Amino acid sequence: MGLLGTENLGSFMDRIKSKVRSLKEKGGSKGKKKKPYVKIEKSSSVKFDIMRRKTRRLIDETLKAADRPGKKSVSY
Repeated sequence: MGLLGTENLGSFMDRIKSKVRSLKEKGGSKGKKKKPYVKIEKSSSVKFDIMRRKTRRLIDETLKAADRPGKKSVSY
């Protein structure tokens, strides 16, 4: 097989996009109802861990910026 021409490639892409759209409209499920999404609350330990990681990342970025005086500053 050789390389596809630009016209063939364009029609190929159109067919793929059409297939993807039709699958999205169907929801990908065959007659099954989607289960409702139930959001689970974060525990205090998870919230603390998320805050700790954000703080650590901010400290690391600040230290990197401090190591390069005269360069672009850190944006918050």
